[in-house]
Amino acid sequence: MRIAIIGAGMGGLTAASLLADDGHDITIFDQFDTPQPVGSGLVIQPVGQQVLAEVGALPRANALGNRVTHMLGLEANTGDRVLDVHYDLNDPNAYGLAIHRAALFDALWQAMNTRSGITLQSAAQITSVRQDNESVEVFTDTHDVHGPFDLVIDAAGAGSPLSPIKTKPLAYGAIWGTVDWPETDIPLHHLSQRYVKASHMIGVLPIGQLPNETGPKAAVFWSLPATSYDAWKSAGLDAWKAEATTLWPALSPFLDQITDPDQMTMARYSHGTLNRPYNNRLVHIGDAAHRASPQLGQGANMALLDASALAKALKTRSLKQALPAYARARRLHTKIYQAMSWGFTPMYQSDSQLLPLLRDKILFPASQISPIPNLLTSIVCGTMVRPTGRL
Repeated sequence: MRIAIIGAGMGGLTAASLLADDGHDITIFDQFDTPQPVGSGLVIQPVGQQVLAEVGALPRANALGNRVTHMLGLEANTGDRVLDVHYDLNDPNAYGLAIHRAALFDALWQAMNTRSGITLQSAAQITSVRQDNESVEVFTDTHDVHGPFDLVIDAAGAGSPLSPIKTKPLAYGAIWGTVDWPETDIPLHHLSQRYVKASHMIGVLPIGQLPNETGPKAAVFWSLPATSYDAWKSAGLDAWKAEATTLWPALSPFLDQITDPDQMTMARYSHGTLNRPYNNRLVHIGDAAHRASPQLGQGANMALLDASALAKALKTRSLKQALPAYARARRLHTKIYQAMSWGFTPMYQSDSQLLPLLRDKILFPASQISPIPNLLTSIVCGTMVRPTGRL
């Protein structure tokens, strides 16, 4: 088939590689002059790593990223544990691959460029499609028409103009920045976090190195109400650094490297899912199909899994059968993680006084009683249910 992929992000690049392997003719449309990632660090869970292995990107990603085996969060004022999850309880070789988006993009881009049958159309902002029972065309903001194609894959992310998804904005987001990993007692194999009730969340994620650079990096994040970014900038860096290092003194060598507020990027989150992520010859993957808080660290993994499931469905079925099969294959995994994200997020990011008390005094102590630690490990690893169903 002739397939158009909208967006050269993680899901789009993965879909391009997998579908090119099956002999399809792929055209990727991206709005940037040179496709590039946006954002800081993330964690690729074991289920996502399997997809990276499918496309041949895992060795490069492992070389650039950093293996995380422990997620540890403490209440900042008391030092009590409120989050404690180990990756290797169920599988001694399991880990989270903490990596900068630019490094993950580089690994997927290099893997894709080993394939033939893929064309990149840059500086092309797709705004709409026109389809019938036989084909589909895509339109740009400059009124150019491309096609006809047999299928359009919408991998354009949360800002997709093609997705009919309806989402609910979440009350809290976060500011993110990338700095050098300093001399510190914070372990390199931890995702480390500190909380004050649910109104403050501070985190440090060791993310390995950037492409063409040396030395390890860290992603630093600070929870903020979604409407408070301008107020944060107005208050000044010194006020923020003083507050953060009072809560967590070990953060000082990380924050010392931040000298301009523009080094920290505001991320706002929303929650929503397409019950039917396809329409005739248009199919949505990644954030164009479902969005949630990053609390469970599954965002990029979901895009990778969507791409893999779609490619598997198309490999053994007609187009008319494949798109519903893709939707069925991803439905249970997506809905479970969406529900858990919806439930867990207010305990770590909200103005509630009751929820963090429930978290600290009841849920965390219960989480340390067998077999719940193993269940939490499977949740974080993405293996609680089969990620691609019967596919």
